[in-house]
Amino acid sequence: MLVLSSPSGAGKSTISRTLLEEDKGFELSVSVTTRARRGSEIDGHHYHFRTAREFENMRDNDELLEWAEVHGNFYATPRAPAERALSEGRDMLFDIDWQGAEQLREKMRGDVVSIFILPPSMRELKERLRRRAEDSAEVIAARLANARTEIEHWLDYDYIVINEDLHTAFTEVRSIVAAERLRRDRRPGMFDFVTGLLDEKLT
Repeated sequence: MLVLSSPSGAGKSTISRTLLEEDKGFELSVSVTTRARRGSEIDGHHYHFRTAREFENMRDNDELLEWAEVHGNFYATPRAPAERALSEGRDMLFDIDWQGAEQLREKMRGDVVSIFILPPSMRELKERLRRRAEDSAEVIAARLANARTEIEHWLDYDYIVINEDLHTAFTEVRSIVAAERLRRDRRPGMFDFVTGLLDEKLT
């Protein structure tokens, strides 16, 4: 379970999208949200857009693996797709905030690898939000104010990537993924392989 988190505008969604395009071993956990859909977004692809009442019903029926309130809207991970992917041995990518990451670690610590994406500066973060041109000035101001609170949770993450250059940041994320997949406890069949090596007769 690879968790990518960052303040809004620091690049986690771009890195997530590129990782999914280049690494077919990952399946994206599509979050549920109550926020309004942006013009460039597709329901069921970028998010599952739900009303507040629909969200509450999912939460109360234990259909969510984790959930959090961010910028006045709710976000959550639907339980069924995540549990199905894990049971079938597939890697799952989570593009979620620190609150969701904290809940996943509490429930499945041994399965979670977490990466926090930092901007090179707060000034650059502000410029990226402005260039994105999808939010009002008031929303951008709120995102910047919340970014400081989010960044304070960097110590909770396994890895930190500073996204000054997107190509370099993505390469670092790919390196983390490669290393984590080679860990002894994530290599099914390795015990039998080593046993076979030791039992092999040389003539």
